[in-house]
Amino acid sequence: MEKVNTANNGSSFLFSKLDFETLFTPEELSDEHIMIGRTAKQFVEKNVLPEKERIENQDFELVTELLRKAGDLGLLAHSIPEAYGGLGFDKISKGIVGENIASSGGYGVAHSNHTCIATLPITYFGSPEQKEKYLPKLASGEYIGAYCLTEPNAGSDALSSQSTAVLNKEGSHYILNGTKIYITNAIFSDTFIVYAKVDGQYFSAFIVERNTPGLSFGPEENKMGIKGSSTRSVIFEDSPVPAENLLGEVGKGHVIALNVLNLGRFNLGSACMGASKTGLKKALEFTQERKQFGKAIADFPATKEKVAKMAARIYAAESLQYRTASLLEDSLGDLNDTSDLKLIGKRMSEYATECAICKVFGSETLDYVADETLQLHGGAGFIKEYGVEQMYRDSRINRIFEGTNEINRLLIPTHLFRKAMKGEISLAARVEEAVIQLSKPEKAENTIFEKEKAAIDTMRNLFLLNAGLAYEAFGSSLVHEQETLMKLADLAIALFAAESAVYRTFKAIQKNGEEKEELKIYLTRTFLEGAIWGTERLSRQLAIELASEDKRDQLLGLVIRECSRFGSFGKGIARNRSIAEKLYDRAEYTC
Repeated sequence: MEKVNTANNGSSFLFSKLDFETLFTPEELSDEHIMIGRTAKQFVEKNVLPEKERIENQDFELVTELLRKAGDLGLLAHSIPEAYGGLGFDKISKGIVGENIASSGGYGVAHSNHTCIATLPITYFGSPEQKEKYLPKLASGEYIGAYCLTEPNAGSDALSSQSTAVLNKEGSHYILNGTKIYITNAIFSDTFIVYAKVDGQYFSAFIVERNTPGLSFGPEENKMGIKGSSTRSVIFEDSPVPAENLLGEVGKGHVIALNVLNLGRFNLGSACMGASKTGLKKALEFTQERKQFGKAIADFPATKEKVAKMAARIYAAESLQYRTASLLEDSLGDLNDTSDLKLIGKRMSEYATECAICKVFGSETLDYVADETLQLHGGAGFIKEYGVEQMYRDSRINRIFEGTNEINRLLIPTHLFRKAMKGEISLAARVEEAVIQLSKPEKAENTIFEKEKAAIDTMRNLFLLNAGLAYEAFGSSLVHEQETLMKLADLAIALFAAESAVYRTFKAIQKNGEEKEELKIYLTRTFLEGAIWGTERLSRQLAIELASEDKRDQLLGLVIRECSRFGSFGKGIARNRSIAEKLYDRAEYTC
């Protein structure tokens, strides 16, 4: 894939129109992408799903054995450079593996944790010697990794860590003390990425090996879900860590911790999207088999609407995930040979907004699908043998993993305001332009998907209008106005998801014509209608809270008028019934 200059492109969807030619979609996957996806899917179906009961009963020897098998197939090596025993695949491949591993429940959590946040700190921030020592073993599965950040008094506020690292008199070892909690893969890991404050002040990262003296584990946590992944406390008591195992620089641990979590959020979005497809497949199969009142549950119109709305949201999730994968590859794909940690940190943080959206939208899509799938199963959804109750339990952690969805929502608009304060964009000019366009909107041309694209422009302009109101009302103290920031985040999430779906479909229409892409058109319109109404609701709430009395009624009228222009894209009931029928034919998600 051709590289493009991505400097300062992060968050640009919030203030600039998309050049749809640069949009990467699932329809553009290469043969190599398809191969790695097929390999991951077959591995799960052949090796993991048949052992579901043993994994759920926490047979961690089996989980470790499966991770080694995944290593043999290259499924742990996709993001590791070839020079260090990996495959050196792109970020699109990383997302594909995450998507296809997702149907495996707790095993998938163990797998994704290892390949992402437990390995990438060394991949991007390790010295050549550290990479040479650890990456080949992590790529093959000889070593399994864990990531140790959370503490009893440091969760979302990771930098308030109380773990300490003190260099000994000889300068040969850091003496590590502290407790990390809720550590995935703890009991069977060989390497631990551990964060501690050097001399109690300088937040830093270390690579700690399992056999380090003073390293011990708490008992296995009795979790609600993802039982197939080990979760324990990891305790360090005067643990000597070789000085050469300092990762990056003293006092720069936050650069590693926060930026690796960006990629973790992207990866989590892929996994949630894949699991959502599995959930929808269960719903499609069950509702076509189960009969009530003399006909299949699938034949009832209410069922068809549920199915259509689940599929439409999955389509949007899929669209934004592959869009973000391509952005990350453009930003990170040429960094394997650089040792410039500042450049690496900057590139990894560039698409923090988009990665946060992947995490929030993906996890909430999965929760929505899991809930609706259980509902469509009725009482059977509560019974273990159908597998829906496990999906329901397993899905809930994703809104907490990699920073809670609340924390991620706060980050989404904050990144934009930071760019504005640094002078990277003129927010005031963008807001002024948005208000003009809302006040004197151009009439959408009567050509295919022009109305849908105009709706995206309106959503963007309403986000900018509200961002301007918020900044005018609170100024630099906006960072403390969490209710406002979270509503702005929801506007941004809806915009990114809808834009990704609309332009994906537009590209498909240009290539194949409307008739062949009817299902994509229907899925997009069903999602877009909901996104528009959500945008109106949030915009009205923000206008009431933020606008001065002399402007409030005018702004409310403007919001209602503009959103009403796009309130309908045809007969929704007939469209949703058609979506459902097309999905019934395949008995799985399709577009």
